[in-house]
Amino acid sequence: MRLTICLAAAMLCAGSTPLVAKTAKPAAFQLNETTWTFTDKKAGKLKESIDADGNYIAETVGGKHIDHGTAVMKDEKACFTSAMTKDGEVCWTTGPVKIGHSMVTRSSKGQKLTVTRIKYTPLSMPK
Repeated sequence: MRLTICLAAAMLCAGSTPLVAKTAKPAAFQLNETTWTFTDKKAGKLKESIDADGNYIAETVGGKHIDHGTAVMKDEKACFTSAMTKDGEVCWTTGPVKIGHSMVTRSSKGQKLTVTRIKYTPLSMPK
């Protein structure tokens, strides 16, 4: 009798697995522990990393510190607040991008930028 109950329960669970898989929502894109390169009109080619806590640091590819602050995802947009400027929060369109791939993003202020995701590289504040 126990074997019959266990088999029935197993079949019920096995039958419901595809239903769960079809209704499962994909995980939202996360910025934490990602690194990006892009070209800024004033500073040139930059590298920007967002750590596990949502803090970002941007520097030139040569290592000169350009900016730092916080980054969060809001309504599928990447929102950055600089600790060095008075610009306030600036949000950018985004989506899942694999390492080595690029995308065009637009800011809440109308700017357009091509960014490329690279392997995560932690950056540190200058001393």
